[in-house]
Amino acid sequence: MIKKIPFSPPDITDREINNVVEVLKSGWITTGPKVKEFEERIKSYCGVKNVILLNSATAGLFLSLKALGIGEGDEVITTPYTFAATSNVVLHCGAKPVFVDIGEDFNISVKNIEKAINSRTKAIISVDFGGFPVDYQEILDLCRKYNITYISDSAHSFGAIYNGNKIGTIPDFTVFSFHAVKNLTTAEGGAIVFNSDDEDLYRKLKLLSLHGQSKDAFEKYATTNSWYYEIQEVGYKFNMTDIQAALGIAQFDRYESEILPRRKAIFNIYNEILKNENLILPPQKTESKETSYHIYALRIKNIDEKVRNEVIKIMSDKGISLNVHYIPVVMHPVYKKMGYDIKDYPKSYETYISELSLPVYSQMKDSDAEYVASCLLKTLSILKIV
Repeated sequence: MIKKIPFSPPDITDREINNVVEVLKSGWITTGPKVKEFEERIKSYCGVKNVILLNSATAGLFLSLKALGIGEGDEVITTPYTFAATSNVVLHCGAKPVFVDIGEDFNISVKNIEKAINSRTKAIISVDFGGFPVDYQEILDLCRKYNITYISDSAHSFGAIYNGNKIGTIPDFTVFSFHAVKNLTTAEGGAIVFNSDDEDLYRKLKLLSLHGQSKDAFEKYATTNSWYYEIQEVGYKFNMTDIQAALGIAQFDRYESEILPRRKAIFNIYNEILKNENLILPPQKTESKETSYHIYALRIKNIDEKVRNEVIKIMSDKGISLNVHYIPVVMHPVYKKMGYDIKDYPKSYETYISELSLPVYSQMKDSDAEYVASCLLKTLSILKIV
């Protein structure tokens, strides 16, 4: 019988189930007290002044741009080595994504960012690939030098560390994802965090997240019973519900004690078994940074896309689900039609054809991680790669 190893199933326990059931029985299931409680938890955890929970990280990136008034004729610098959400939001605002190639750690190359800045540049969106933080301070210094806004797409990196602190305090906006495959999940969901005293900015983002209403449903009915409200902005429907927040709170209660340590342990097992001169292990920890252990992105030297895909097939036949992170954005048909060409981003292409993502999830057993790594080494050996 083939042993089945999924790629990234959610870690749901009775605590999550009981929290959600409690909300379902409460009579209040949309945005309400649980959302507020979850926001306060994140605020304290990240050490930031403001948190707004939303229905996705995509919504957070989009609202950050909209709140700044970024639109037609503007440019936003970002990385091609990401999921399309990062650059799609730029296009949805009517602005132009300007891609800058990555460095050795999968993240945007800071030394090349400055070359792409011009009078139309209004923001930089960096991405913490796999949960490994970018060089926040260096990017922020560039943004301050040219008076542009710094947005961090930290969809992968909730709980990562930069200069001894949880991330979220340095960029103008940091956006997290709580999607089903993320370390901490609310099924779908996200958050904008920012460390600013600007009450007008907070109010604008809140208004934009829920149709521009001056009051959310809880304020209108559950507390004051004041039905009157005003539409003060042309907003969107991006709010998180109490059902999602209840799930997130239960996950949060287990995050530092169970979820993150378990993911780190799996990384360490892979690292120990996969030490090989032909394999490049993912960035994990430096003097100033520590990953959130979201994606174990292994690179294989001297391999092409065809052979990489053959490895995935052989491993799948053994019951092991692998993945690839990511097909560079500029390789997708819709971006090709806009004139983008992967040849302009050689490091991104080189990384893409050599990358394999191994299964990581907090309920994974040591023996399963050992099995995955051993099977991979055997597969690579059969193909004469290691």
